[in-house]
Amino acid sequence: MQIATTPETALARLLRGNARYVAGENLNEHKDPSRRAELAGQQHPFAQVFGCSDSRVPAEVVFDQGLGDLFVIRNAGHIVDPSVLGSIEFGIEALDIPLTLVLGHTSCGAVGATIRAVDSHSTPSGYLRDVVERISPAVFEARRDPEVTYEDIVVENVRQTVTAIREKSACVNRAIGEGRTAIVGALYNLEAGTVTPVHTEGDVADS
Repeated sequence: MQIATTPETALARLLRGNARYVAGENLNEHKDPSRRAELAGQQHPFAQVFGCSDSRVPAEVVFDQGLGDLFVIRNAGHIVDPSVLGSIEFGIEALDIPLTLVLGHTSCGAVGATIRAVDSHSTPSGYLRDVVERISPAVFEARRDPEVTYEDIVVENVRQTVTAIREKSACVNRAIGEGRTAIVGALYNLEAGTVTPVHTEGDVADS
């Protein structure tokens, strides 16, 4: 049974889990054989996390969640493409997930590769080019501020991912308008382990 049924309660549950993770007080729930058996025929994740593929940012660990708790989508730099949008729409329409959390992180390698490509006026070969081209707008937008930092660019990339999901998906935009779901962009700090919300699309009260 899905416990969190609103964007607010889902976000609060994620942030409580992150606080446990930071403090080293993990509950380690929902990881035993009985939970595995319970989920064999159905799933009711309370949130979906769209994050970077970076090995240092596994969503279930960062938020202290177990089997069946999160619907997770990951790629380098959390770039938005058709498969990502389809996965997010599936989470909202088929699984009734009330919250999508876009999780960026400090020292993001995909953002770093994009910065280097922009500064050297070069284009990577292969499919890495697609990653760089999708992140480049965040670099240019963030650099409108002459005092911009690496982390500022990472945060701008999170913001642009959040807004792109809503703008590109009529399904997501409709669900947000109806109050059935919301999107929150957040930044994970690799050193501290903390998750800090930085942008919201939809109604999410302070948790």
